[in-house]
Amino acid sequence: MVKDQDNKVIKVKSLADFKWDKAYLFEPYTPEEHIEKQLGVEFEDPSNIRSRDDIYLMVFLNEDKVVQYAELNRQRTSFSIGEKDYLSPSEDVLKIER
Repeated sequence: MVKDQDNKVIKVKSLADFKWDKAYLFEPYTPEEHIEKQLGVEFEDPSNIRSRDDIYLMVFLNEDKVVQYAELNRQRTSFSIGEKDYLSPSEDVLKIER
């Protein structure tokens, strides 16, 4: 989806085949402490995003529990959820910025 230059958005709900109510997006180099503060729960970051610039990290919660995470390869792009703190199944647009 990212490689296709015509795609400007990703509908997260269409890709997540599990139950979730919040999805947080974290930029490269985000410290684990910041991730935990934003999520409001403990999170052991398996991606090591704190020292990486090649991915964004999306963490999915359901009823305040982490249920899944995804590493989003940048592929010379940036991702954004706008001014929101997190995405929800009803507002699930992830913007691709080139």
